[in-house]
Amino acid sequence: MTCKDELNFKPNDKIKSAQAAVLEQIGAPLAIKKIELPELLPGQVLVKILFSGVCRSQLMEMSGGRGEDKWLPHLLGHEGSGVVVSIGPNVTKVSPGDEVILGWIQGNGLDAPGAKYLCDGKVINSGRVTTFSNYSVIAENRLVKKPTNVALDVAVLFGCALPTGAGMALNEIAPKDDESVLVLGLGGIGLSALIALKALGLKKLVAADVSSDKLAFAKRLGIDRVFNPLDDDFRSSISKIVEGGFDACIESGGTVRSIELGYSLIRKGGGRLLFASHPPEGEQIKLSPHDLISGKQIAGSWGGQAQPDRDIPRMAELFVKSGAPLDTLLTKRYPLAQINTALEDLRLGRVFRPLIAMTHQ
Repeated sequence: MTCKDELNFKPNDKIKSAQAAVLEQIGAPLAIKKIELPELLPGQVLVKILFSGVCRSQLMEMSGGRGEDKWLPHLLGHEGSGVVVSIGPNVTKVSPGDEVILGWIQGNGLDAPGAKYLCDGKVINSGRVTTFSNYSVIAENRLVKKPTNVALDVAVLFGCALPTGAGMALNEIAPKDDESVLVLGLGGIGLSALIALKALGLKKLVAADVSSDKLAFAKRLGIDRVFNPLDDDFRSSISKIVEGGFDACIESGGTVRSIELGYSLIRKGGGRLLFASHPPEGEQIKLSPHDLISGKQIAGSWGGQAQPDRDIPRMAELFVKSGAPLDTLLTKRYPLAQINTALEDLRLGRVFRPLIAMTHQ
């Protein structure tokens, strides 16, 4: 689905409202509401959302895992794909009719404020990018034109999972051919890192997760060494592959325990742990001071240090050239009306990356 005729796109459409999933209170399901669209401010872009991804970040926000939420009620979602309907003043990066990728990582363009919508006379807040709606007002710098060699559904992955996971691999770890790398936690970000490392042709590549389904999926990607950290022989099996520990570990398991595990599996004298997971606010990581002074390194990653306007085209080229099966990450589609089911399936590990397929009047 790439042809604008198939999308029933009309650049001069006057869109006045949207269907959206709204977070009204912490701990409650999202509510599907009809919201009124505001006039576009400088730097804002109205996008017809075609597909939205669902990320564990939304689960954390909904449960209060990020602390006090001062913006309720508000919209969610930070990775998607769609078509530009109209642009606000001073927007030069995109034009009506452009197929675009929406993501949370700041790129080139104006950093416009989040839009404020109305629903039954109440203000609905939003950030600079939200994708849990069939139309959304987005800041110019959260948009990138979609590469022509990427399908619109797969393009969703370039909004968060791929720039973060692949960015960790390509921009931050950047392993040498003979280095050993462990990817710990095979959600959307971990699998994206794994696919990027496989595309680089890395020989000493290991994947670990507690889910047998995800390990089987990694095998289908061509990863020969896969392990479950809960198995009794896990550490002894790892030691047969990398004596003394891994050169690097990319951790995306989402828990303090998995971060600590990854740190314990890197080598002294320069082993690196990079994590992008976000355990609940208030939890603390415990590390051995001696490991730190012995040369082990640990750092968090903010979006894989990705620069979307630079990295999305080059990642697309790398994955297309290597034949990476990105579409297999999108294991199930849901309509917006079933977004709470999608979130629950993600929480329970039933899907890798839920895909919300929007409908429009």
